[in-house]
Amino acid sequence: MITGDLDRLLAAEISPGTTAGTWQPAPPDSGTGPGTYATPVAFRLADGNAAKAARIAMKFATALRPAEWVRSATVLGGYLTVTITPEALACLAVRITQAGPACARSTVLAGATVPAPRDPDLASAPDWAGARRRLSDFISGRLAEAAGAHILPAHDSERQSVPTPQPRDAPGPVADAIAFAGSGAITYTLARIPPGSPVVPDSCGAAAHHLGNPVYAVRYAHAHAASTLRQAADLGLRLEDAAEFGPRQLAHPSELWLLDELSWLPERVAGAARRTRPDVLTRYLEKLASAYFGCQEASPAMGPGVRTGRQRIVARLWLAAAAGTALRAGLDLLGVDAPDRL
Repeated sequence: MITGDLDRLLAAEISPGTTAGTWQPAPPDSGTGPGTYATPVAFRLADGNAAKAARIAMKFATALRPAEWVRSATVLGGYLTVTITPEALACLAVRITQAGPACARSTVLAGATVPAPRDPDLASAPDWAGARRRLSDFISGRLAEAAGAHILPAHDSERQSVPTPQPRDAPGPVADAIAFAGSGAITYTLARIPPGSPVVPDSCGAAAHHLGNPVYAVRYAHAHAASTLRQAADLGLRLEDAAEFGPRQLAHPSELWLLDELSWLPERVAGAARRTRPDVLTRYLEKLASAYFGCQEASPAMGPGVRTGRQRIVARLWLAAAAGTALRAGLDLLGVDAPDRL
């Protein structure tokens, strides 16, 4: 969302969409913190001429500085580097929650055209390699659509549907794994395997209920956020009207880092789509889940020993709701269910 806002600010200076998909975290040695976004777009516009790129980046920085939600806009090593205010970063808690599944969308791939995603029907795949190909095509299509690509109508039913499997005397290895671990666990485990790696998922590992299992950790983070909101509702605490949200209540370092991770969801979806790499999205969801757990440990919204004002608690509930919303959106794009209870 934030990178989309920055793109719109720069649209007056360059063609709309020029910077779309080029934003990235600032280098670790830049001395910046959460809410910082960098883009090398000036190099592209300058055809690699470093001096010209620096001038272009300075022009962009000058154009961004008047925005009240931009804390600083500088040029570091030719990169345009922008840091937004903590309040603007905190407001993502409300924006993401209210956006729902749309929080993962962007216009990075606007103008591209892709075939309609087809049901991978993993259980009918004859082997793991075939299952992975089907799943990669399916997820890549969903990611491209979320990133703004035009989806071709499925006029050719033969081309768009998975071939009817031939009768088998016994279930194949993929069907056996799904029966043991569940469709969601196997789908996620397949999706996170990088290209070039062996395609033989560990069914027992995929079914394990502990935080060392990536699919369980991501789904549990979503379920924990849902549980936090249920617990608050039982105590009469509900999300207030957005107008009552106090962004300055989210100031703990763990909260700001979680917000920073949340702000990258549309970019990570678009990046995974552009590279046809579903594993890029799974890695991001795992980082997001880790940031959520860290935040809940350092700055919990609910639980024993939580002693803080109502406005602070409500702000933390908005943040938990945003994390749950983003995790559900990401899992949905992968074709994996996001239970409210585990």
